[in-house]
Amino acid sequence: MEKEDPRIAELREKREKALIGGGQSRIDRQHAKGKLTARERLNLLLDEGSFTELEAFTVSQNDPDGKDIYGDGVVTGYGTVDGRTIYVYAQDFSVQGGALGEMHSRKICRVMDLAVANGSPIVGLIDSGGARIQEGVKSLGGYAEIFKRNAQYSGVVPQISLILGPCAGGAAYSPAVTDMIIMVEKQSFMFLTGPQVIKTVTGEETDFESLGGAQVHLNLSGTAHLITKDEEKALALARYVLGYLPSNNVENGPVHDVNDNPFRKAEELNHLVPVDPTEPYAMHMVIEAVVDRGSFLELQAGYARNAIVGLARFDGRPVGIIAQEPSVMAGVLDIDSADKICRTVRFCDAFNLPLVTFVDSPGFLPGVSQEHGGIIRHGAKVLYAYSEANVPKISIVTRKAYGGAYVVMSSKYLGTDINYAWPSAEIAVMGPSGAANILYRKELAEAADPEAERERLEEEYRKNYLTPYAAANAGYIDDVIEPAETRMMIIKALRAIRNKSEDRPPKKHGNMPV
Repeated sequence: MEKEDPRIAELREKREKALIGGGQSRIDRQHAKGKLTARERLNLLLDEGSFTELEAFTVSQNDPDGKDIYGDGVVTGYGTVDGRTIYVYAQDFSVQGGALGEMHSRKICRVMDLAVANGSPIVGLIDSGGARIQEGVKSLGGYAEIFKRNAQYSGVVPQISLILGPCAGGAAYSPAVTDMIIMVEKQSFMFLTGPQVIKTVTGEETDFESLGGAQVHLNLSGTAHLITKDEEKALALARYVLGYLPSNNVENGPVHDVNDNPFRKAEELNHLVPVDPTEPYAMHMVIEAVVDRGSFLELQAGYARNAIVGLARFDGRPVGIIAQEPSVMAGVLDIDSADKICRTVRFCDAFNLPLVTFVDSPGFLPGVSQEHGGIIRHGAKVLYAYSEANVPKISIVTRKAYGGAYVVMSSKYLGTDINYAWPSAEIAVMGPSGAANILYRKELAEAADPEAERERLEEEYRKNYLTPYAAANAGYIDDVIEPAETRMMIIKALRAIRNKSEDRPPKKHGNMPV
């Protein structure tokens, strides 16, 4: 038997050393917390056996202990998800708590550059104590290099961040710029300043979970798009999300075979909208009834619940869904819901996902706090996003579409390709009560029975101005459709405008209100 080449033996030894990161004892500590290691996470995220590591032997150039831990706290490389190439980085908490230093950041920047050069998504698995203090400004420069790439590559390839541990301080800005954030309950934390700093500066007492846990960012800040109970589910969810997205901004989303008749009717929708316009109903029921069965993935579900955003499929092809939820605040538009809608519209437009919008909104939320908080500026974001988007756009007015809310929510005025309305749609400048006060003020003042006269005049206004046929007569609605046929009509429209192309004036970029 030939003696093994010592150079091969050395290679194998170094590879074994790279695989254990900060050492077995620290791996055991990670497991004791119920957390996976960086490599275990990559094995769950990627197709089996597909991961190829890059720069495994990189070490810190500034380690005062001279330990030369291979990888420098982050595992980087590429692999496949459902056969499609993606680039990945996974911070290794077993090495200095996953803290970011110069070489650590260079590795992340390298895979980001490769992802864009090859038109592939980038997925970051974040579990880090923050900047490596002993490397000083080099750590801060490393973060800045990552942030710059997050911004420059935004809208070029999908960027997904999984927060699988702490993400504190300036490090939180990187996932905030990416397209989607997935967090794990009672394990993920994101904040700029920690509980101790806050207590010192403001006197407020809080803890990691209350300050920046998954539920906080899903329901209160709107920073997280999706959360799960454990990191295995988070990694599976990231694979699922990637199935809706193209690899880059010049491709279309992946088409899936679905066992769902494109011309299926949803008869229950014919009885969903109450005759009384003040009674609520659930828009979620509309969405679930018309999309390919089981395909609706809601994003930011707990935040600004008067608006619904997410991804779904029609005829096996991915689309973005935007809607109001009339069972929450009557579906009114406010500052938070405007931001939520705007962000989703621009995300879908960046990655060639058609937009399907379901409209039922009585208008923008009135009030001093909303006006002082900038509802004009925030509402303008929605009309800007829809006007800017050049993907196929379809809207369906299910009930109320009053005033500015009608205009900004994918109206034909803003370039929407196909506009439908249900027979229950009410499209007008304002509702009947407000309109009666303005249009019939004299008649009401002179009426012997003002209340009876008000009811008569409101009904007259409703018949003359609030029916969808008035908008259809003026050409602003393409068709008034039976609710049960909504799925079929959307799919036929999507097929017809699939190859839409628009010429826009050349410019560097617009100046969107932010």
